[in-house]
Amino acid sequence: MLPRRRGALVPDAVSGADAPLTVVADSAASEPVVVADGFWHHRGLIAFSAGCTLVEAAVLTAIAPAAKSLAPQVTALPPLAVYHDLRWLFGYNRSWLEFAAGVVILLLGRSALNTILVQLSWPRDVRAPRPALTFAVSMAFTLVAGVLMVPIATLVFGVAVLPFSWPFLAAVPVLLALALPLSHGGVSPTWWRRLPPLRAAGWVVVCFFEYSLLAVAITRLAPVWIVVVAALAGVVNARAWYGLTAAVARPARVRGHPLIAWIPVAPLAALSIIALAVGGTRLLFDMAAGSPRTGLAAASAGIAAAASQASTLTAPLKEHVRRPPVLVIAGFGSTCCHAARGLQRVAPGMFVEQFSYLGLTAGGRPIPQGPDASNLSIQELGDRIATQVRHLHAQSGKPVNLVAESEGSLGVYAMFARHPNVPVGSVVLLSPIVAPGQVSFPDGGEEGQGVASGYALSMLNRFVGALSPFGEAGAGRLLDSVNSVGARYAAATAERGISQRWLALVPLADAVTLPACTLPSNVLFVPAFHGGLLGDHAVLGTVRSFLDGRRVSAPRDLRTAAEILSSAAAAWRMPVRSAPSPPCPA
Repeated sequence: MLPRRRGALVPDAVSGADAPLTVVADSAASEPVVVADGFWHHRGLIAFSAGCTLVEAAVLTAIAPAAKSLAPQVTALPPLAVYHDLRWLFGYNRSWLEFAAGVVILLLGRSALNTILVQLSWPRDVRAPRPALTFAVSMAFTLVAGVLMVPIATLVFGVAVLPFSWPFLAAVPVLLALALPLSHGGVSPTWWRRLPPLRAAGWVVVCFFEYSLLAVAITRLAPVWIVVVAALAGVVNARAWYGLTAAVARPARVRGHPLIAWIPVAPLAALSIIALAVGGTRLLFDMAAGSPRTGLAAASAGIAAAASQASTLTAPLKEHVRRPPVLVIAGFGSTCCHAARGLQRVAPGMFVEQFSYLGLTAGGRPIPQGPDASNLSIQELGDRIATQVRHLHAQSGKPVNLVAESEGSLGVYAMFARHPNVPVGSVVLLSPIVAPGQVSFPDGGEEGQGVASGYALSMLNRFVGALSPFGEAGAGRLLDSVNSVGARYAAATAERGISQRWLALVPLADAVTLPACTLPSNVLFVPAFHGGLLGDHAVLGTVRSFLDGRRVSAPRDLRTAAEILSSAAAAWRMPVRSAPSPPCPA
């Protein structure tokens, strides 16, 4: 029985404001009885929400500990809950039939769960919609929201295959922006005809940051405390549902022409956000590509640099330098051969040569290349790096030091895995790709783990490639090869144990793609975004010091910030069953 008081307002237990009141008849009294409707009186809502998050936390802690940060989201508000389900669907489909069955289960299960939460949280002074109607409306919303969020889930799946921060940093803000106009989705039959109340959108923002903070705690707690924290998160979810339904239960009347009232305002607002994201991506590509004249000047500079360097090497390299030569391997979309100039300026006593994705000329010089040459399989990339390393070693008589950025780090993994005896000295990885291949997909035309996700990723790569200066192929060859052998090559390199001194300089922004675990001490963090470290004077100074044999370090607070970012981002990444090893301890 709910507590009842006669003729008095009962304050809300959470906000302190006057709670909604329900007036009921009392057969034993001559006056109406006022029933309080504060949040804490919705005990069924609180118990159900907390119970669901507790159960998911217990299950994930037991069978998929690396995905335990997702547990608080099982009873999230509608748009965030759809994203929770969609990631599980994208991560664990083994055939097209299984994917189709998963879609049906997602639609039915999420609609049933949302129907229960709506019924339990609905204000008692307002007639709740019939459960059957709520179920149908929730199913329609889940389908619409799921379709709108497919590109985001695909991006996040791609980040798990080829981990670097730019796609993730694009996907998460778009996710939150999409969730705002859809925050009231499925709660009322007319959700699609209007934008949500500010209070409803506010609860989505609160929950988004709550899940990020909870992920920081969950990745550091013992299993028993993870279950407790997840149950408390369920209580917060219940409060969010209570606030959402209270804001939606008394909708503002839709005015205007009858035809205007049937315009799907909320879905159109979400589509506008996607259109803005696509337009912004194209604009960024155009700005990065520059004018044709700029690109021609860069290519000419690369050819001139290669010719100038070749003219100084009429005699064997060993007669020109006394220190080990350095091979600089730039990342995806780079040109050759001027990216090594920055390091050459800060280390004038070193001989620095840039790796060419096109290989060497007959005279042994790097072939000048454009940005589209870097779409190589990592097998081919590793072989070409090994060839250039052996050539430099033959010319100098000394082991070759490597400085590899982004995609270049994948080439280094492939080189060590395929050519274990290559004559390498020290290794520096800038913006390295850490833990590639956390999820996988089958080759085209075949079925297997991630078949639907791989197809969606291929379509997205073609679409982004068409927007970019790299052409429709995009990074297709690179993605396919990383998917098939990236994890194996990285593991083989770690197991072999690079006998040389090595250092990884990771941009702080890339922490959002790192697994939430303790990383080796020779992984240092720098305040930067992914890529471009070959042009950072401070970073190049650190590289020079390391190659000179000196000890290098980075501020401790950057490592702490990176660990927090990595843990918080785990709430929004693709779920995996166990942390990748390497780099996490087995």
